[in-house]
Amino acid sequence: MTVPATEAAAGARPPRIGLLDTARGAALIAMATYHFTWDMEFVGYLTPGTAETGWLKLYARAIASTFLFIVGISLVLANTPETRWTSFWKRFGMIAAASVLISAATFFLMPGEWIFFGILHCIAILSIVGVLLVRLPQAAIIAITAAATVAWLADTWISPGVLRWELFNPRYLAWIGFAEMPQRSNDYVPLFPWMVPFLLGLTSASIALKTNLPARLARLGTGSSLLAKAGRHSLAFYLIHQPVLIAIAFGLAYIVPPAKPDPVQTYLQQCNTSCSLQEGEALCRSFCQCTLEKLQTQKLFTPFQSGEIRSDDERILGLASECSVAPQ
Repeated sequence: MTVPATEAAAGARPPRIGLLDTARGAALIAMATYHFTWDMEFVGYLTPGTAETGWLKLYARAIASTFLFIVGISLVLANTPETRWTSFWKRFGMIAAASVLISAATFFLMPGEWIFFGILHCIAILSIVGVLLVRLPQAAIIAITAAATVAWLADTWISPGVLRWELFNPRYLAWIGFAEMPQRSNDYVPLFPWMVPFLLGLTSASIALKTNLPARLARLGTGSSLLAKAGRHSLAFYLIHQPVLIAIAFGLAYIVPPAKPDPVQTYLQQCNTSCSLQEGEALCRSFCQCTLEKLQTQKLFTPFQSGEIRSDDERILGLASECSVAPQ
């Protein structure tokens, strides 16, 4: 008995899409360029906070969103028509081990801003979520994706902060994504809202499999390009690239020492970066300028910048409270 072509295609494993590997490779290169900016800031060539503000902040978010979108697509393709549990757990184990390694290394090197839940941690957890979702009816997948997207829009644009609570501030809960003011980290990618691009990728792939799109994309080739080869080894690239880049940055700083930054500009940049986690940029600029002027007037600026006076000092808390009221 001959099996109809449509049924055979539906039950077959999707072809490898070279274009997807190429897109992942391009995202890796973009990530490396952003991380090198961070490294140049770390060694003193750029004002502190540069990599976390302005267009670079948007650039970083676009890169992370692209990665998670591709992860969602890849998970569906890799587990169709059935879940390949051996391959799944092998991949999950590698990602989980790498995330633990990164947490341990950053806790030792940068204890004040160690990575307790970064992009790899997020991918590991979302992989578990995704492998369960792919077995649901397509209508359910679409509904879950729509609900998460609406929640993100509400929390970001409609009523900013509506899904944020102080209860979730500690690290053991902040990874969920509802923290009002999470503790500082050099790479913080909580499940919410970062599940949204992942779910969009998962849903897009689920819908695409009902069409001939995967086969058409596979026929485009590009799987032999350097970007595609890098994309097929994304975890190795991720783990190796940053030690190499930071070594280059330190080497440059040793040969050509960076100029000492303007303490006023440094303070404003750091203040705005921290404030923007909760408030809008316009309000933060006003607040930071106000606190700067009060620090200078009360001759507290230099000792505060040197660490002689801590941020929990009553004088610092008092002027911060005054400036929080003033702009309103």
